[in-house]
Amino acid sequence: MPSKPLRLSKSRYLSGLQCHKQLWWRVHEPDAPELALTPGQENLFAQGKEVGERARGQVPGGELIDLPFYEYDNKVAATREALNRGLPAIYEAWFLAEDTYAGVDILARDPGGGGRGHVVIEVKASNSRKPEHLPDAAVQVYVLRRAGLQVERAEVMHLNPECRYPDLSNLFVREDVTALVEGTLIGLSDELEAQRRMLDAPLPDVPIGEHCSRPHDCPFIPRCWPKLPDHHVSSLYRIDRRRAVELEADGYATIYDLPSELELSAIHARQVKAVQTGRMVVEETLKKALTQFASPLAFLDFETVSLAIPRWAGCRPWQQVPVQFSVHVEERGRGLTHHEWIADGPGDPRPALAEALVEACAGARRVVAYYASFERECIRQLREAVPQLGRGLERIERRLVDLLPTVRNHVYHPDFGGRFSIKKTLPALVPGLSYSDLKVRDGEVATVELQRLMLAGTELPASERAELRQALLRYCERDTWAMVKMLEKLRGLVADQLELF
Repeated sequence: MPSKPLRLSKSRYLSGLQCHKQLWWRVHEPDAPELALTPGQENLFAQGKEVGERARGQVPGGELIDLPFYEYDNKVAATREALNRGLPAIYEAWFLAEDTYAGVDILARDPGGGGRGHVVIEVKASNSRKPEHLPDAAVQVYVLRRAGLQVERAEVMHLNPECRYPDLSNLFVREDVTALVEGTLIGLSDELEAQRRMLDAPLPDVPIGEHCSRPHDCPFIPRCWPKLPDHHVSSLYRIDRRRAVELEADGYATIYDLPSELELSAIHARQVKAVQTGRMVVEETLKKALTQFASPLAFLDFETVSLAIPRWAGCRPWQQVPVQFSVHVEERGRGLTHHEWIADGPGDPRPALAEALVEACAGARRVVAYYASFERECIRQLREAVPQLGRGLERIERRLVDLLPTVRNHVYHPDFGGRFSIKKTLPALVPGLSYSDLKVRDGEVATVELQRLMLAGTELPASERAELRQALLRYCERDTWAMVKMLEKLRGLVADQLELF
């Protein structure tokens, strides 16, 4: 008895369009550890589901094909039955043609087609239409037409960045992409056939290249890309990938191999010198750079949440809203004191946060941040949301100083690895201090967990909620304490330089 053919789906087709090898692994190794979702990805999927549900209100009167995701054939049958009843719309409709499944977010009747034509509406939880949305819509149109449906139009419905809560009447933008989709259909049938043949064969040999990260990072990059030696030329700070390939082709695989006559930027030259000598490089200019950090100082860090569907006054889709801060403050006669604030429920956190922030930073001459443009944007948002505290918030904004360029432009440690994020610079400059001992260790997890604490905290057991809250407080506190210790280290480096003379 012949084996059942491997069937494609919309998601499989899109994976194969990026790389046949990626698709082969996804199909033949569905439980591969690389396919496990990160907390950030799970959050995006959850918010995308919420956006999809809200989008159905734009095409009312439809029926949802509400079956488990794995019952593909049952969903196809249920869609056919719903079509026979002449409904104005079907949500999560499913079709099968030429061994390819396609799910449609919203399938609507085309009012201009005498009731016989249909409109495919692909819903996206992004603030704009992106190039990769076109093949997504195109494969749906292709499968539906092959299944016998008359598809007259294709649309992408995405979030509107101009929308502001509480008026969500313009939450969505609908773009007619019919002409673009018709162009994308050229060659689609051949690609589907190529993917089916490929899946019936052994693992294909696909060279690595730009496609590995376009339009998304492939989860199998660690399998395909060779393990690079320490201080590979690609670790030069912000080096263009093509330039790194050129250097390697010229025989310079690592930073150790680079010749002294090679023309380099100031940052690259410092990095090369540090790596080749195995010692930290400290420029004489560091002393002058540190003069901007005039005591008494406050060290500030925000954490934010980002919601696809806004829920607080004036917020737009996916706006990063500050919901937590940590501040270490130098206080005369008391040394360093720590202030912190974290949102504790679904209400608008900004008024209480802004009030606590203004009070915490009141005595500081300068407010230190690491990548201060982020803190500046958060404060600007707070000024708009809480205008009665505008003067105090503006004072904080005016006094912001950025520790990041001070490090980047004057110091390089071989352990930076070509990056200047605080996660890389802290353990190199302050041995023994890092984020590895924390339960929450990075910003992506912090964002997801803050959202859980705020919006689902009442559903958690009291002990779990308290533990989560404490983990988030410790993470944010570590960011500001890291700045305290790094500035202390930088000042020590200047003192060491003076002792040499």
